[in-house]
Amino acid sequence: MAPAAARPGGSLCRTACRQLLFGLLVLSLFCEACKKVTFNVPSKLEAGTLVGRVNLRECLKSAEHISSSDPDFRILEDGSVYTTNIISLSSEEKTFTILLKNIQRQEEKKIHVNLLVHQEKTHKTRHTRDTVLRRTKRRWAPIPSSMMENSLGPFPMQIQQVQSDTAQNYTIYYSASGPGIDKDPKGLFYIERETGNIFATGPVDREQYPSFKIICFATTADGYSPEKPLLHTIRIEDDNDNAPCFTQDLFEFVVPEHCKPGTVVGKVIAEDRDELYTLHTTLRYRIVSEQPPLPKMFSVHRESGVITTLTSQLDREIIDKHIVLIEVRDMAGQPFGLCNTGTVVINVGDINDHAPYCGHSSYETKVQENQVNVEIMRIPCLDKDEPNSPAWNCRFSIVKGNEDNHFAITTDGRTNEGVLCVVKGLDYETANLRILEITVVNEIPYAVVPYSSALPQGICTVRVIVVDVDEGPVFNPCLLHIRIDGCATVGTVVGKYLAEDPETGNSEGISYRIAPGQCSWITIDENSGELRTTTLFDKDMAVRQCNITVLAIDRSGKRGTGTVLATIDACNRYYPILTPRDFIICKDRKPVCITAVNPNDYPYSAPFRFDISDRSVGSGWQTVQHDAKSMYLSPRDGIPFGIYTIPISVRDNAGRQGTSVVKVNYCDCITPSDCGFVRQNAAVTLGVWAILAMILGSLLLLLILITLCGCYGTGAVSKHVTDDLANQNLIISNTEAPGEEVMDPNIIPLQAATVNSCDQGVGMGTIRHEVKTGGQSFEMSKGGHQTMESVRGYGQSTMEQGRYSCSEWQNFMHSRLGEKVYMCRQDEENKHSEDYVLPYNYEGRGSLAGSVGCCSDQQEEEMLDFLDQLEPKFRTLAETCVKR
Repeated sequence: MAPAAARPGGSLCRTACRQLLFGLLVLSLFCEACKKVTFNVPSKLEAGTLVGRVNLRECLKSAEHISSSDPDFRILEDGSVYTTNIISLSSEEKTFTILLKNIQRQEEKKIHVNLLVHQEKTHKTRHTRDTVLRRTKRRWAPIPSSMMENSLGPFPMQIQQVQSDTAQNYTIYYSASGPGIDKDPKGLFYIERETGNIFATGPVDREQYPSFKIICFATTADGYSPEKPLLHTIRIEDDNDNAPCFTQDLFEFVVPEHCKPGTVVGKVIAEDRDELYTLHTTLRYRIVSEQPPLPKMFSVHRESGVITTLTSQLDREIIDKHIVLIEVRDMAGQPFGLCNTGTVVINVGDINDHAPYCGHSSYETKVQENQVNVEIMRIPCLDKDEPNSPAWNCRFSIVKGNEDNHFAITTDGRTNEGVLCVVKGLDYETANLRILEITVVNEIPYAVVPYSSALPQGICTVRVIVVDVDEGPVFNPCLLHIRIDGCATVGTVVGKYLAEDPETGNSEGISYRIAPGQCSWITIDENSGELRTTTLFDKDMAVRQCNITVLAIDRSGKRGTGTVLATIDACNRYYPILTPRDFIICKDRKPVCITAVNPNDYPYSAPFRFDISDRSVGSGWQTVQHDAKSMYLSPRDGIPFGIYTIPISVRDNAGRQGTSVVKVNYCDCITPSDCGFVRQNAAVTLGVWAILAMILGSLLLLLILITLCGCYGTGAVSKHVTDDLANQNLIISNTEAPGEEVMDPNIIPLQAATVNSCDQGVGMGTIRHEVKTGGQSFEMSKGGHQTMESVRGYGQSTMEQGRYSCSEWQNFMHSRLGEKVYMCRQDEENKHSEDYVLPYNYEGRGSLAGSVGCCSDQQEEEMLDFLDQLEPKFRTLAETCVKR
């Protein structure tokens, strides 16, 4: 290998170098360059050779980063330049750049380094011969050589020859270095110095050394290298000298029993050290044998080694393990290929193909009554599946006979037995024999296999005999709820709480008492068990509910306990009533809305519940709840027209109930006046002349009454009244005009009484008639006016003389429709007068049933008797009796 100056084309290289240097000079305009440095070096530099030293501080005093533009050179901090690789300089010079950077100051400097090669002393004729003898295809770079592994020789064996084309001009000597020559494994190859022949000294194992990369050199006697060092590769050709081997000594797989044919069991893997992608590593698998040998259960895929099932007859309960011997062979399975064998263990996994069952179909055990949380028996569970697996573990259930939850059954995980326990005490007197039906299943569902029959039932019955034990009295119920009216007086019976002897079922010989430390609201009678209040309840009590423990003790001293939950309700004196109570329903049977009212607060308030209390009457009528306070009432098909009196019970939220009577005129409504009373919601408009006529008529009647009052100033009127009319109360009633027979002495017999004269100077005041009856007075007045004279009494003769005619009475009553009639009595007990109001629209006794309790029963009865005798022809219903 000649220097670049001695070879044709050297001038071109120099020209190229000059152009490169010119480019670097142009680039230096963008980065300040320092003094250029030149080193004279030989044409070949070994790695790690010191080229020279550059003064870096002269260029940049504080260089933080030093680098070289050529990776073949390394720059140290002191400016030393070393080679990093073997360098052969083919031209006269080589140039690279040292780059210096100061990052903090953002400074950057460059030093250009030029390497000049020592000139060889040669003759000009060498240049000419080199030019003439140059070849287009050189022999210095032959193709990679190869050698068969494990070759038998003879050795040394030539495997390649390298030659330099410059051998025509120079005397060339060849040398080589690298693995197999002067590096491990040393001595496997060598090169002849004069010929360039490469020889192998012995066999090589490809699996250990698949190839060798050596470096060949061509030099002259004086050390000149006309050629670049040549990297030559020696490949070792593969020989099928390695048999395939399995990656595991033993393969183990699990496959579920009764699986379908073709189910993948697992995959065996083998490896071959020979060269990949050749026949030497093309492996094939086959099954050599199975244990047990028959029937054949498995197959293996020849190329992949995947093992699959051939049949669905794998049964763990018969054979739980299969051993398969598999062969692997290279050379695509050809008989001359190398082979090896491996063992595969296939375990058959369990599925729940056997249902559990009990040891016997029926069992019997005994337990004493009232025992709690005791084990009464164990039921074995048998299963052919794998022990301690989900297909073997049993779960018991009581499916019949335990509706009251007295029993519980669990599973003992160690023995797989069902443990039956009593969790709630049994009562011998209630039932002395309990029959339980118990089923057993596994943790996982039963698997239906091809040969299996229908799902078997693991079921058994257990007869539990309850043994009688003498026990104390028992309250029924064990918790008694009572509600106490806040208005209750001391000693009021609010309930009864009895206990029974479980053996006899009666309460004889049992005494009662309240356990110490209880609230003192109620007490219990020792013998009868009656609960009575012991105190008056204050409406401002903070605690209005209390649990009271009651003890029951029989003759033998055995005890039983019960609890009374007492709740104090608000003081309630009123019941819900209906308003209004008079209705007209036409033949279209459009329902009417009936509303209930109750002045009480919660819980004696809405929502109300309505019902027709008389079923004989209610059969022709139907009710529909409208909202919390009202309902709809309508007639059913087929009932005749007429006036109906319907008792309706109203129950408030707390359960207190009142009954009100509703009067309904079921009418065809062709002529409204024929319906008996003005229709609901009917708008009546009076003209001006009608209003004037009513005023003039009232004035005329007023004058007549004044005249009559003056005429009958004295006298006595005898009126016979029954004893139950004594001590009447003040009652208000709006009334229709009476009939002609209302003044008949046979209807209202009168007793002699003193009639006082009218007061003088009475103008347009209130007309008041006071009728004395048995020491009491009945007063009829027109509300809102001054009282005229009181009539102290009427005699029979005076009554006959002063009796109004039928027409006069009708006019008198007609003008006072809607006015109030008062009935007063002296309250002897409270020593003061009370006025009670009975509004207009009264008809018949019993209409006040269930009304608000402002009047006592006796007072209501007295008022009704008086009104019945005063006007038996009243056609409308009393609204209510409210305290004025």
